[in-house]
Amino acid sequence: MDQSTLDQEIAVEQRHLDRVYARLAELRRAAVRAERDGYRLARVGNFGALVERDAMVFHAAQRRHLLDAEYEGLVFGRLDLRDGQVLYVGRLGIRDEDASTLVVDWRAPAAAAFYQATPAEPLGVVRRRTIQSSGERVTRIEDDLLDPDAAPPEMSVVGDGALLATLSRTTGRGMRDIVATIQREQDEAIRSPGSGVTLVSGGPGTGKTAVALHRAAYLLYADRSRYAGGGILVVGPSSVFVSYIASVLPSLGEDTATLHSLGSLFPGLAATRTDPPQVATIKGSLRMRRVLERAARDIAPGAPTELRLLYRGQLLRLDRTELDAVWNRALARGARRNEVRRAGFDGVLAALWAQARRLGIAGLPEQRAFEDELIERTDFRDFLKAWWPRLHPRHVLGWLADPERLRRYGTGILSGSEIRLLSQAYRGLAADGPTVADAALLDELDALLGKPMRRARPKRDPYQLAGGVRELSTFADRQRAARQAARERPEDYRDYAHVVVDESQDVSPMQWRMIGRRARLASWTVVGDPAQTAWTGDPQELTRARDQALGRRRRHRFTLTTNYRNSAEIFAVAAEEIRRVYPDLPLPTAVRSTGVDPIRLVVPPAELATSVVTAASALLDEVEGTVGVITPVPRRDEVAAWLGGLGGERLQVVTSLEAKGMEYDGVVLVAPGEIRAVPDSGVRTLYVALSRATQRLTTVDVAE
Repeated sequence: MDQSTLDQEIAVEQRHLDRVYARLAELRRAAVRAERDGYRLARVGNFGALVERDAMVFHAAQRRHLLDAEYEGLVFGRLDLRDGQVLYVGRLGIRDEDASTLVVDWRAPAAAAFYQATPAEPLGVVRRRTIQSSGERVTRIEDDLLDPDAAPPEMSVVGDGALLATLSRTTGRGMRDIVATIQREQDEAIRSPGSGVTLVSGGPGTGKTAVALHRAAYLLYADRSRYAGGGILVVGPSSVFVSYIASVLPSLGEDTATLHSLGSLFPGLAATRTDPPQVATIKGSLRMRRVLERAARDIAPGAPTELRLLYRGQLLRLDRTELDAVWNRALARGARRNEVRRAGFDGVLAALWAQARRLGIAGLPEQRAFEDELIERTDFRDFLKAWWPRLHPRHVLGWLADPERLRRYGTGILSGSEIRLLSQAYRGLAADGPTVADAALLDELDALLGKPMRRARPKRDPYQLAGGVRELSTFADRQRAARQAARERPEDYRDYAHVVVDESQDVSPMQWRMIGRRARLASWTVVGDPAQTAWTGDPQELTRARDQALGRRRRHRFTLTTNYRNSAEIFAVAAEEIRRVYPDLPLPTAVRSTGVDPIRLVVPPAELATSVVTAASALLDEVEGTVGVITPVPRRDEVAAWLGGLGGERLQVVTSLEAKGMEYDGVVLVAPGEIRAVPDSGVRTLYVALSRATQRLTTVDVAE
């Protein structure tokens, strides 16, 4: 095709884009007017007007926020249909002043053909065009002619590789959405039924994470009242990964989903420290629940073993045997100690009353008055607090740092070597804090201990004025409050409508229990790749825990088979590695080639630091986007110190575990032999690390 034809086709799309952005500006002005008109309602002077005002302001502010968020790359596709109709596909549905469609929202049923049509099944599509733009200017177009027999003679076909051109672009620090390049097998998973469980599997680079996030956006579009009302929870493997994906949903016009790493699901925790694989396997096993059950029923360290009170000249005494009897009656099977604390206190009072009667104390009042007298005494209250304290899960987890207690809790459940490993791991708990695996144990303890019985406090409204009138102080305050009200939930919210679990192959049995508590009524999207798993425990136990969390909901299964991330040269190296443990594993097909083979360096130990710095500097020069330096877990801080501030925000140092789900234009992999040598999971972890790069890969190993 000559340049003049290309310019003409770009001009056609530019004229439509101009109409779209002109209409977008009109809609934004209308949203601003609606906000302003909403404020005027307050002048009516009655409470009904104030309520109506707040509703108008909220919806108008929400609409304006959406229009602003979808400005860049608003229109990215065009469909020419057999019936002569032309549909433009974009991030947001827009109609003109006559209600004619200018842009179809990518999530709408009418847009499905943009992703699902193929030459074998064109679905009524003659030509599919991908439109790339910068700001309000069309910069590139690429066509797929899907039904040549139906193409009119005057139809032009431009380019031959929109997908590969897009995939070759450099990446930023955050994950980019794939809304303009979704392929058919991905789209089928994205649009699967909202109920039940959608299971998506696929090798590295197949777009599992992108599919999961676009599915969340699709569900919010398809049934907003259900999914925005109940909420969508997205769970990723690490805080690095969550930061990486955080921009995707807002770029798709959705900012109501809640994102958490496995280390931050427990309220108030943001764990990033990881355990050695053997320790993580023990902590992740369902056997730990039995260990924690014993701990949750145990007497607190330092608790008094007897009670001695002088009452009206007589000594009242409860020894350990009597106190244990009261304890066991209150803490009956299935009872949660924080919730039956009052029953324990009542048992102590009843035992003291019975003893006082036996002693025949002169002037002994009625039981209620007797108990009131004791409760007023500071020494008695101090005893009760020490004997049966309110416990936070962190308190009980801390008890595991005591080797004697841990042996007592673990005997008959864990082996001697497992108890020793756990004991060593918990020595640093007080100083270093919980690990990612401990988050699930804290959540389990929270379920076993129960919530302390406390009087509920009414929630304070910062804009509540005298007389029950709710007033906002400024324009900015009103906007913030309106948006916050739409997504505000308790810190320990557990009634999500949908839960997305990414990198699910690394979720331990105990972590499945933790996630399941937040999804009692939810539908699920679960994505992962068994070949990338770092779990080294009992696979049957893992399957049972996952199935218990997912329940009996109907399963919808999808497999992604095309690797869009790696060049063929890079994925060949990763494939060679995973074949060590899975020689017959079906692997995805890498669809593009750069003609650049990965670089393999083997250096003496003394030259490792210099070689890593040199390799990272070279990649920063060779690629325009991001460079990831992936290290064995123990070397992370050491390697980061070598690199200092090299590359600024373009360079990121991560461990082989933190690299899961990540993507970089260039990767320097440090000491792959050390990663491979980790028992049980080493080869699989190295497979993941080798498949993070889109354009360049350099491995720097240590000579033996």
